[in-house]
Amino acid sequence: MYSAPTLSSSGSSLLWRNRTTPPPPPSFKAFSFPFSSSLGFIHRTSISHLSRSAQISSLAQTQPAPEFNRQPLELPESVVPEAFREWEVKVFDWQTQCPTLAQPEDAHSFRYKSIKLLPTVGCEADAATRYSIGERSIKTSPFPLAFSYSVNGSYVAVWPLGENILELEHCLFNPNDKESRVRIFQVLRLEESKMLLQSVKVFCELWDGPFRDGDQLGGCAIRSSGFASTPTTPASVVAGSWRALLATTTTSNAQACVQQVTGEKVIDIVREEKDLLLLPKDLWCELQQGKDGERAFSIGWLFEPGHAVTSSCVFSSASKLKEVTMARETAQSHV
Repeated sequence: MYSAPTLSSSGSSLLWRNRTTPPPPPSFKAFSFPFSSSLGFIHRTSISHLSRSAQISSLAQTQPAPEFNRQPLELPESVVPEAFREWEVKVFDWQTQCPTLAQPEDAHSFRYKSIKLLPTVGCEADAATRYSIGERSIKTSPFPLAFSYSVNGSYVAVWPLGENILELEHCLFNPNDKESRVRIFQVLRLEESKMLLQSVKVFCELWDGPFRDGDQLGGCAIRSSGFASTPTTPASVVAGSWRALLATTTTSNAQACVQQVTGEKVIDIVREEKDLLLLPKDLWCELQQGKDGERAFSIGWLFEPGHAVTSSCVFSSASKLKEVTMARETAQSHV
């Protein structure tokens, strides 16, 4: 089995939630993802003045940007060290890790852990304490309804969370920096003929080291500034005309439907500000109503001015997943 690198996060986990609470290096081989090698990632967000991860709460339905309140929420007082309160420092960060493993020899096995750590003062690596651990695998229940991947390491998974609740997990790599990726989670609530965006979580992650299945905890390996308190991406750099090199998978609702995106083609698209939910750090979500009642839930990352990577899940008017797309885009004009 090939031992692959891991990611340590810069940035964070970011959450928008509907006010109506729903039911409960980068080796070259390593990034021919996901099944040409074993991958390990650690998403780590330190709690410090310089590196913040956050939870942000607001209304999140099919009308995005104007309806959202983007003020960061502080961590629960019960998990924040007394020293921060004494210093009057507001803490928005969960330190988390996400060790991830893909094994090509095991019939497309893919799994990861989400490990949330209690905040610590400074770089108290030895004092890191797990607050919660969640695990996911495409080979164990609940199985994904679809898992689409690109040879560059990006993937999109559709996870059932319960009756009439789906979670879309988008993972995109920075084409200019294989040590950097983002994962954005969109939770959708199916309500009669509607699909409502219930919440959004964002993880900005950096490569950290080989896969250790969560044995490595804590430390201050963050190499960027705060996330949640960062201003949102300007609409002017996202809206407008774009040219995209697009690859797709046509999916069904069969469990563990693993497919590679294929059939690259060049298309022109127009991105409108009214469809955008703008996030910090050059990230955004996009919600579009298409022909015949189709709906597309997309995310994008402006990895350099005028250049972006995006992914989308397109649903039919009957709320069935039709296709997954991934694209690399170049701006033609901005509005």
